[in-house]
Amino acid sequence: MLLTPETFKKYFEKFNRHDEETVIQHVDNATAWDWIRDQIPLFHCPDPHLEETYYFRWWVYRKHIKLTSDGFVITEFHPSVSWAGKHNTINCAAGHHLNEGRWMRNRQNFLKDYILFWFRGDGNLRSYSCWLADAVWNYCKVDGDFQLAIDLLPEMIDNYTILEKSNRNESGLFWSIDDRDAMEISISGSGLRPTLNSYMYADAMAIANIALLAGKDEVNKRFKEKANQLKQLVQQHLWDEQAQFFKVIPLKNANDIVKNWDFQKMDPTYNVREQLGFIPWAFHLPDSGYEQAWSQLMDTEGFYAPYGPTTAEQRHSRFMFSYEHECLWNGPSWPFATSQTLTAMANVLNDYEQQVINNEDYWNILSTYAKCHYRTNADGKSVSWLDENIDPFTGEWLSRRILEEWNWPKNKGGRERGKDYNHSTFNDLIITGLIGFRIKEDGSFEVNPLVPEEWEYFCLDRLSFQDKEITIIYDKFGLQYNMGTGLAVYVDGIKVACSEELSRLVVMSSKK
Repeated sequence: MLLTPETFKKYFEKFNRHDEETVIQHVDNATAWDWIRDQIPLFHCPDPHLEETYYFRWWVYRKHIKLTSDGFVITEFHPSVSWAGKHNTINCAAGHHLNEGRWMRNRQNFLKDYILFWFRGDGNLRSYSCWLADAVWNYCKVDGDFQLAIDLLPEMIDNYTILEKSNRNESGLFWSIDDRDAMEISISGSGLRPTLNSYMYADAMAIANIALLAGKDEVNKRFKEKANQLKQLVQQHLWDEQAQFFKVIPLKNANDIVKNWDFQKMDPTYNVREQLGFIPWAFHLPDSGYEQAWSQLMDTEGFYAPYGPTTAEQRHSRFMFSYEHECLWNGPSWPFATSQTLTAMANVLNDYEQQVINNEDYWNILSTYAKCHYRTNADGKSVSWLDENIDPFTGEWLSRRILEEWNWPKNKGGRERGKDYNHSTFNDLIITGLIGFRIKEDGSFEVNPLVPEEWEYFCLDRLSFQDKEITIIYDKFGLQYNMGTGLAVYVDGIKVACSEELSRLVVMSSKK
């Protein structure tokens, strides 16, 4: 261990002081630090807002660990909401919950229950679209133990088959309602969307990989073919060549026939670049050659905003159109989408040859995202905060303001519905994106930091991976940690890779 846990206790004390503890589940505020101290990877960096937000997100995440009669689950809202299922669960962000929680040391104690709740319990697995098989695959990769995924392979296949019957269009693409993608009141509306199609691609690839481990060669081949077909259809039909972007083909029903695949002849009211067009890269769906889409992320007429990214391009005539609803996806910034975009962005920077975006752009969007995790109280104090959607130009939490103006309607969740909203990732982005801990399919891992050039040091310590403890440090001048200069990776305290520069390091794993 290089970092001292007590150094970071101050953050938890600060969060507790500023918090109104409206709901208590498995771990209350008073015991939060004692419970979480030995569970999380420790992170130290020169940016105080980023570091504080890292610990704030762990503080928020443990609030949503809930012990029920069905074992542990992870909630999204704290107050009970009418659209949730059993134990106030919602499957929409379950992929985010698993991707974030997989980095906790005691993850098996509660995430296994949560996974089983969705596949074998009373969880409503298809209430919203999600990428659960893919998330289980990534969870198992952290442990290096895939038995849980193998055991659940029949249920994963059943879930995929049911969605094929209910949501697959005659074109071969999947249809979804924007609301069921958790993106209600969007400009494009319902149709053949990059969202569900990307999730189904990811799940098909996960099922294929799990089947291979299980010795199910026919299943492996069949689902690889499904994934490849979906990849080709997304690239063929959802890519607007002129706009250089993945878009939605609007359709009112799953059984409607697409009469015209030409985006240039589409009704301009619905023809729009939306942030969901970046989602395919979150799952490595696109082949090389589509990366020009990323130029829109840093464009102020596209998605770039002081508290963005926006969920729709700002140049569109219906950007932020007026609608009496608290959850709008027609322009406001959503942590749900921002975390998907940053996951996709890290994949592009790591795994694609392109010159459209760079590490500086990644840091720009990530640091903007961190800056969003605050709210100014009535007394003028700025406190760490996480809620639903954000005004991309002022940083105000929009849903919260609207619901407060409506006097916190009970049928919409009541007072402070969105407080500590567990609907996105942040720490997974720090670990896999910024610090660049990337697990490879063969059990090895690599470290490829995307940190800003001006950083002279950082450390990610006590990262639990395959029964080992990983430490990643960068110390440009060797003065911060007294462990030498440059980038180094330690496994159980032994240095296994190093470089004087911030370069990609590959480390083989001993666990098969």
